[in-house]
Amino acid sequence: MAHIMHKQELIIQDNKPSREEAMKAVEVLLRWAGEDPTREGLLETPSRVVKAYEEFFSGYDKDASAELKKTFEDIKGFDDMVLVKDIDFVSHCEHHLVPILGKAHVAYWPDEKVVGISKLARIVDIFGRRLVSQENMTCNILNCINDTLKPKGVAVYIDANHQCMSTRGVNKTGSSTVTSMFSGIFKKDLEVQRRFLDMIRFQG
Repeated sequence: MAHIMHKQELIIQDNKPSREEAMKAVEVLLRWAGEDPTREGLLETPSRVVKAYEEFFSGYDKDASAELKKTFEDIKGFDDMVLVKDIDFVSHCEHHLVPILGKAHVAYWPDEKVVGISKLARIVDIFGRRLVSQENMTCNILNCINDTLKPKGVAVYIDANHQCMSTRGVNKTGSSTVTSMFSGIFKKDLEVQRRFLDMIRFQG
C-alpha cells in the first residue's frame, strides 16, 4: 500500500503545473464566474489564490510518519492512554474545495515508545492540509500512528463543520459531522473506549 501511495505521489509531482499555469487557471475561473480579472481589485488575486493554496495544501509536501520517528522509550511504570484533545484544524472538502473546520481528539496507548505530544497535532495538520473526506482523514491519522509507533491501541475522534453543507446545498449552518475510529485496546475494551469518549467530552 505504501509503495502504491508513493508511486501516486510521484505521478502527481510529475504532472504538477507551473505556478504561472495555476494563476492562469484562477483567471479562467474568475472569468467563468462573470468577473473581469483585469480590474484593479482582481489584478493580484490569481497570485494570492495560488499562495493561499500553497498554505492550504502544504500537507502534500510532508511525510506524516516522519513526524513520529523521534520517540522516547523510557516509559517504565506508565500504562495508560496519552490523549491530546481539542486539536483545531482547517481542511478542505475534496468534493467542493470548500473549508472544513473542526476539532480532532487523538489518543494512543503506548507499548514501548512514546512520542512528543505536539507530534500528534502535527499529524492532524498534515492530513488536514490536503483535499480530504473526513472519513479518510480519520482513518489516515489512526493508521499513521498505528503503523509507526506500534502502540497497544489508537483512538481518533473528529467533529467538524463542512461548509459544503453550511454555505451551499442544504445550507444547514448548525450541523456538524462526527467520525471516529479505534484500534487495539480502544476497540477491544469497551470500558477503555468509553473512558476516552468521556475524557474528550469533559469541558471542566
